[in-house]
Amino acid sequence: MNYKNTNDRYGLIAIALHWIVALGFLAAYVAVYYRHWFTEVNTPENWTALQLHLSFGLSVAVFVILRLIWKSMNKPPKDLPGTKFEHFAAHTMHYILYAIMIVMPLTGYFGTGVNTEFFLQFEIPKFADTAIYKTVVEDYLGLTWETFEPPMDWVHKRGGEYFVWVMILAHASAALYHHFIRKDDVLKRMLSTK
Repeated sequence: MNYKNTNDRYGLIAIALHWIVALGFLAAYVAVYYRHWFTEVNTPENWTALQLHLSFGLSVAVFVILRLIWKSMNKPPKDLPGTKFEHFAAHTMHYILYAIMIVMPLTGYFGTGVNTEFFLQFEIPKFADTAIYKTVVEDYLGLTWETFEPPMDWVHKRGGEYFVWVMILAHASAALYHHFIRKDDVLKRMLSTK
């Protein structure tokens, strides 16, 4: 069992971080859609679903940071045979996905108006109550919460409703295309270290 990547396969740590982030994103979506579709505003169920969404979002942020640190110390497997365009498209998609994995949790945290009860265990203060917010947003940028919050909320909600789903579906479709049509190891090397 390889913990580190090899020339042909991802290692156990890269695989685990990939799937933890993927499942974290999915869980955050389930929580927020459950909240909007199946709960009433100002009910305990609505609040719990919001808190789970926030908790999964912050968890994704932590694991993305760990993933980026690990990626910087551990080069990925070599590209499989393909055209220059295919390699360019694959690398571009990965950069976009990393941007999404960073932007979505950040704008979610920056734009939320409530503290996060992290998996209902302990409280993480909302961004507006932090020293960073006061120093950077209020003092340096000269913005009020009423000015700062709407763009964060817009990017988070609109990106999450439309753009992120398209990118995730494109990524998953490409993996399935490689597995079932091209019959290469693109998907296999993210599922197993052997």
